[in-house]
Amino acid sequence: MLDGLVLQDNGIPIYVQLREQILAAIGRGLLKPGAQLPTMRQVAVALKIDLNTVQRAYGELEKDGVLTKVQGRGTFVAENPPVKSRKADARALAAQVAAQAKAAGIDLSDLAEALTKMAARQ
Repeated sequence: MLDGLVLQDNGIPIYVQLREQILAAIGRGLLKPGAQLPTMRQVAVALKIDLNTVQRAYGELEKDGVLTKVQGRGTFVAENPPVKSRKADARALAAQVAAQAKAAGIDLSDLAEALTKMAARQ
């Protein structure tokens, strides 16, 4: 699972990047329901990030019902992960793109205008 994780210094918090990459791996079927994730300590050491960062990402995914922790056994992909609505996906993607735009020095109103023009063409 750790092989495909790439964290970047792009203005998006590391825990958000980690959370989104775990969600993407689940979405692509790389992590199936019931699959055990590496321990938080293993992730922190492998990615050279603070353990608290990994705890925050795992904690948010557990709160959202995507992961389940089993005392003494580990953290697993939930058997029945919640199905998110398209609006929730759109909001999450918008937040991610906004953070990337901000990090790149792009004004959000310019980004919104560009997205509106793209939508009009489709």
